[in-house]
Amino acid sequence: MQTIDLNADLGETEGDYLALLPLISSANVACGAHAGGGQLLVKTIEAAKLAGVKVGAHPSYPDSENFGRLSMRGEITNEALLESIVSQIDLVSRELLNQGEVLHHVKAHGALYNDAMIHQDMAEVLVAACSSFSKAVPLLGQPGSVLESVAKAKEVPFISEGFMDRAYNDNGTLVSRSLPGSVLDHQTAKNQILQLVTTGNLTTYQGNKLPLEIQTLCVHADTPDAVATVQAVREILEAHHIRIAAY
Repeated sequence: MQTIDLNADLGETEGDYLALLPLISSANVACGAHAGGGQLLVKTIEAAKLAGVKVGAHPSYPDSENFGRLSMRGEITNEALLESIVSQIDLVSRELLNQGEVLHHVKAHGALYNDAMIHQDMAEVLVAACSSFSKAVPLLGQPGSVLESVAKAKEVPFISEGFMDRAYNDNGTLVSRSLPGSVLDHQTAKNQILQLVTTGNLTTYQGNKLPLEIQTLCVHADTPDAVATVQAVREILEAHHIRIAAY
């Protein structure tokens, strides 16, 4: 781990990008289906460009009522979901072009992200949506996931992602937000990253060791103490001579 990207999900609430953009190297901008869109999307991309932060699209299930955190697998056809994801990515891509930039990556949000990690059909929809723009645009996801397998089979670049502020299960998936301790407090997040950097593994929710090879680390803007967590993680990385840069 000589270089690592730091990413954040932004453009979900007004001004959520202000404190985090100076600390990260890439941003996943909400596309309006679970949150954001409109002028918030435009302002977020403008601010990211000024900060020198690369911008990707952050599509979700079309479910603003539940912030995209409930699975719609089986409730929406794969064809309708594909159309929705493509339109969401296109929204970000077009605004980037308006500002003289290009789409850097795609990272799904919430339940769509989780479903694509374990379900073949959801992974295939997400990969199809991404590759409809360009096979050069990478997808972010968890290492060892179904999404990684499908992306590689379709020759779509894949970026392995870890999380600063979330607890992990033994199988490498994220612990459900409905469980206590699934979202890590500042000190626990700091300890998790220090363990990962020094040992190459982390301790799971079940108390076991999970090896994790990653290229990018995510923090959620709505996590309490998100800014302090990223600042602490940057200090850990720099102390171990790990350069922070967009992949």
